Amino acid sequence: MNDYVIFSGNSTPELSNKICDYLKVPLGGAKVKTFSDGEIQIEINENVRAKDVFVIQSTCFPVNDNLVELLLMIDAFKRSSARRITAVIPYYGYSRQDKKVAPRVPISARLVADLLIVAGTNRVITMDLHAGQIQGFFNIPVDNLFAAPFIIDYIRSTFRDNLVIVSPDAGGAERARAYAKRLNCDLAVIDKRREAPNKAKAMSVIGEVKGKVAIILDDMVDTAGTLTEASAAIMEYGAKEVHACCSHPVLSGPSVQRIKDSALKSIIVTDSIPLREEASKCTKIKVLSISKLVGEAIIRSYNGDSVTSLFV
Repeated sequence: MNDYVIFSGNSTPELSNKICDYLKVPLGGAKVKTFSDGEIQIEINENVRAKDVFVIQSTCFPVNDNLVELLLMIDAFKRSSARRITAVIPYYGYSRQDKKVAPRVPISARLVADLLIVAGTNRVITMDLHAGQIQGFFNIPVDNLFAAPFIIDYIRSTFRDNLVIVSPDAGGAERARAYAKRLNCDLAVIDKRREAPNKAKAMSVIGEVKGKVAIILDDMVDTAGTLTEASAAIMEYGAKEVHACCSHPVLSGPSVQRIKDSALKSIIVTDSIPLREEASKCTKIKVLSISKLVGEAIIRSYNGDSVTSLFV
């Protein structure tokens, strides 16, 4: 096991330590600092020649700093003669910009993929991409993990009967259908109109939610506008109570206050992104750790074993 080593950037230190604890390996030594003008300085403090290197870094807030930090670390490992470099990105930033939705706009998710490849990445491990087709932006192997097993186990142990899984928009219906099938429960979809980025208006509920425990399912919660509008619409249609499950707790802007003021009883997220202080104090937010999932993916990738079998 001396042929692979795990390093971490500054975005998810607690998750990185949990992953190393699960794998029973020490976290690699690296200095990630900044010059006085804000430039990022990287220094690797141990030999990585001919080793498999795994770099754990979510590209969450501050997104651009964490992205550049990841790119510079990958470049440092490449120039240090690492055998293979795997970028472990629990939350892949810029993933919402995966297509041209208007004239003269970038496809940012593709640009980030190109940057990672040019920097020297040989493989990417990520989780719950906003759009599965982002894997096609890479010409290197990509393992897209799913938080579904952890979330489904939590739902089964917490909510007993009369469940309905709700997709907050038509785009997430396929994901919600997969959950509903495994939980053997009903499915509903919110008909949503988005007036502008980060602004959503829930219009109507397609499906039966009256008298049921509704669980809204989404890949991320950012400003929480979608969730709060959806929860209000569901309660208007006679649901008994409303909860939410989201893989990535971006939780920017007024999100925490919106969650506190909303009809949501609870919101279940993972530690792909560390909670900020305000969010960590919100009693409605519960965090499930993905350290075991990511740790298993790392060791299976290193050994050449199946990663897909984690979800079968």
